Amino acid sequence: MLEGKKVLIAVCGSIAAYKTAFFVRLLVKSGAEVQVIMTKSAKDFITPLTLATLSKRPVLTSFYKNENGEWYNHVELGLWADLIVIAPMSANTLGKLANGLCDNLLSAVYLSARCPVMVCPAMDLDMYQHPTTQHNLSKLTSYGNIVIEAEDGELASGLSGQGRMAEPEHIMERITSFFGTAESFKGKKVVITSGPTHEPIDPVRFIGNHSTGKMGTAIALELASRGAQVQLVSGPTLTYPKHRNIQVTRVTSAQEMYEAAKSYFVSSDIAIFTAAVADYRPGEVADSKIKKTEQNLQITLVPNPDIAKELGAIKDKQFTVGFALETDNEETNALGKLKRKNLDMIVLNSLNHDGAGFAHDTNKVSIFDKHNNVHHFELKTKTEVAKDLVDLLQQALNE
Repeated sequence: MLEGKKVLIAVCGSIAAYKTAFFVRLLVKSGAEVQVIMTKSAKDFITPLTLATLSKRPVLTSFYKNENGEWYNHVELGLWADLIVIAPMSANTLGKLANGLCDNLLSAVYLSARCPVMVCPAMDLDMYQHPTTQHNLSKLTSYGNIVIEAEDGELASGLSGQGRMAEPEHIMERITSFFGTAESFKGKKVVITSGPTHEPIDPVRFIGNHSTGKMGTAIALELASRGAQVQLVSGPTLTYPKHRNIQVTRVTSAQEMYEAAKSYFVSSDIAIFTAAVADYRPGEVADSKIKKTEQNLQITLVPNPDIAKELGAIKDKQFTVGFALETDNEETNALGKLKRKNLDMIVLNSLNHDGAGFAHDTNKVSIFDKHNNVHHFELKTKTEVAKDLVDLLQQALNE
């Protein structure tokens, strides 16, 4: 079932660590190669010897092999794995990973990994429900990690509620499903535009918008997790996705984005235009900072290239997907763009919906295709929206 798959299991300090023994055994029986690493506190709950015996590999608990300075290379471990599963994940480790803290082997491997990561939180009811914990889980999800929610049941404290680590059989189902879809886009080349563009006025000012690139990143990660080779052409954002199947090209202006996207488009199978490209740019850019005066300042704006339209006009075999962020006559405008830009599919979202649009971790979309099919979705995280879109894309390509 998982023959030849390399799975790295990371164990944190939690009473749920006893379940990891059964989980490791299930993985090995399914044919996976398993490497276990443990935090120092995890050893208080289950011995390394137990997991080493079941995994048939030495368990790693620190950077150093011995007192001679030989060490375990966290980068190599991160590159070795096809999947990392942190089970159980404590609130302490959750906080570290969500905020980029790195003080042990587990966190170093996580920050070095290019493969997908699944996390299985386990903690007491009130800890799990705390706003900080939920915020950190949302942050991990926004990075492209897969969160396997804690389950309901009796907890070590004697309370009953959500907080139990998912049962090993349930985690195995998710892993099997993950690898089952991991190659559905294998061999496909995808170019995605993402984020805003900044159009310079002078050396210190620009015309831009509030796009964060979160939607483009979520789509890139979802396609990469299914085996696609993704070229992400991104405007300026705070973070960029990290995955072995994603190559990021950073650009600033619409013209730069157009040129980069066009260079990848010719050899691509799929193009997805999520970027919020500035429609106009200053006709002239000042060489030095424009000083404030008492006079009105007039800036002449000229049109930027319409990337989706320009590439849609030259497309051959490519399946193209556009995005439409609207405030008025939403469906009419989206369908107009679908036809005008020679798209196969368009994703409509509206600034009139709370939680949708720029800077949110959520989005509410409707997806139209050129065959007059429409799919309406409720408000979801952008990670879930990406899955819905890629599912529809896969369905369309298989028809």
